Amino acid sequence: MGEDYCRTEEGLRPLLHGLPDELAERLRAVEKVSSRSQHLLLEAVLTVGAGLELPQVLRHIVEAAVVVADAKYGALGVIGADGRLTQFLPVGLTEEQFKAIGPLPAGQGILGELIRHPAPLRLSELGDHPASYGFPPNHPAMHSFLGVPVRVRDEVFGNLYLTEKRGGEPFTDDDETLLSTLAVAAGVSIEHARLFEGARYRQEWLEANHEIVAGLLPGAEEQDVLSTIVDHAVRILSADLGVLALPVEGDRLRMELASGVDSEAHRGLVLPRRGSFAGTALDARRPLISADVEHDPRITTGPPRWWGLGPAVAVPMATGEKVRGVLLLARLRGRAPFTEPETAPLLTFAGQAALAMELSEQRAAAEQVRLLRDRDRIARDLHDLAIQRLFAIGMTLQSAVRFVDHPEASERLLRAVDDLDETIKIIRSTIFGLRSRDVTRGRPGLRARTVATLEEATRTLGFTPSLHMEGLLDTDVPEGLAEHVLAALGEALSNVARHARASAADVSLIARAGRFTLTVADNGVGIPEDGHRSGLLNLAKRAEGAGGGMTVEAPAGGGTRLVWSATLPA
Repeated sequence: MGEDYCRTEEGLRPLLHGLPDELAERLRAVEKVSSRSQHLLLEAVLTVGAGLELPQVLRHIVEAAVVVADAKYGALGVIGADGRLTQFLPVGLTEEQFKAIGPLPAGQGILGELIRHPAPLRLSELGDHPASYGFPPNHPAMHSFLGVPVRVRDEVFGNLYLTEKRGGEPFTDDDETLLSTLAVAAGVSIEHARLFEGARYRQEWLEANHEIVAGLLPGAEEQDVLSTIVDHAVRILSADLGVLALPVEGDRLRMELASGVDSEAHRGLVLPRRGSFAGTALDARRPLISADVEHDPRITTGPPRWWGLGPAVAVPMATGEKVRGVLLLARLRGRAPFTEPETAPLLTFAGQAALAMELSEQRAAAEQVRLLRDRDRIARDLHDLAIQRLFAIGMTLQSAVRFVDHPEASERLLRAVDDLDETIKIIRSTIFGLRSRDVTRGRPGLRARTVATLEEATRTLGFTPSLHMEGLLDTDVPEGLAEHVLAALGEALSNVARHARASAADVSLIARAGRFTLTVADNGVGIPEDGHRSGLLNLAKRAEGAGGGMTVEAPAGGGTRLVWSATLPA
């Protein structure tokens, strides 16, 4: 603090009028100490009270303490709900020294003595106290000791620890008086910082909720809403990992989203509710805080995934009686634990986020109903108008055949009638697909996904394959088989792009008489005899598993023709 302590007593005394009564009274009571010590104490009080950010205030407190009592080493230990130290802020040690000592103290020995008995403790030799059991390796030698509790109103927030009075002398009564007075000032500053922190967090949570709701107004996708929820929570609470878990069938939770440290170890993981941190919070229906999530005894299931993480909080996301998910946040080991001012608004935020999710689902459901109505109208128009007109044209052409004497013309008319019949079948298949769209599944049918697959493959092929689809693809082909079909189609087109050197390809999907057939043909160079066939083997296994088979042929005109088939359920 240096030259800042050179203010005169006359310049500092008027500042006492702006301090709380208890603190002002204690400052008046230190008149018996030296003038320099008074100046140091008053400057320390002003410095500690100048900050608004809690981490900054805590650091100022311990830095001021070593100056006021003329100590070589100092620390502020913050006590958690379990009576153990959750934070330990040292002064006087280099970063290398601090790392060499090892893990942070948990609050045993002399440190624990002050936790168990929150009253000033002054020792001329640390090792003489019955609670002392020595120092860990690489710890600097320490002899004299002075510790005082720091209270915020009636709550013991933590303790100030000082060691090694400069000059080799023990700490004095005056040092204890000065440090006890500074502890009162520290308690006031901590309370103010907490109030400021709480107000700031509430403002940030309100802004986050506003952004989520504003994003929903134009109709955002649910996945985007979930990502926004996690991102805001991670940012506001300065978390290193954010996870959003959603309930799934079988009393389990799926880690739907994960962002931050080792997020890949959590993303997509499905866990039982019992034995998981998120599941415990869901069952409790209240925020669940852990000081050390990596070693939390409530976590008994799932693979190891909490390496290097310490403080964590899990909050259920509920609307009324329905729990829609759990929001989980964690920080790296050694960072500050989650505090009440931080987590108090989190439950409200989680509830409003759950409401946003419900609104998103309702909007999606309304849009799905509107889409199905449009599909039903289109299907009705196709059936009542297009099919009837095509059928009438076919009947007219068929009746006109007997008036045509030329055999070739007659043949062409009959072929046109056959084409019209085939077109009617395709339209009817489309009608069935439109009307049988699964509302709850919310996924396009096989026809639409096939077109999307071809559009994606066009970029790598350099041309657009032709496509022929026949039969009730969206109704007769179950979802599981459709996934196999799309995988087979993607692999076949990938092979054409990588190996065939083709300029054209034909794709055909036919569902007829209990059989599904996928055909992919190209005009390329064919499959070399020594080519890798692992992909084709996988396709063959998929076909066999679906009750079908696969063949790869080399047509006489060149190129390659792949035929993949499966059995359709009755």
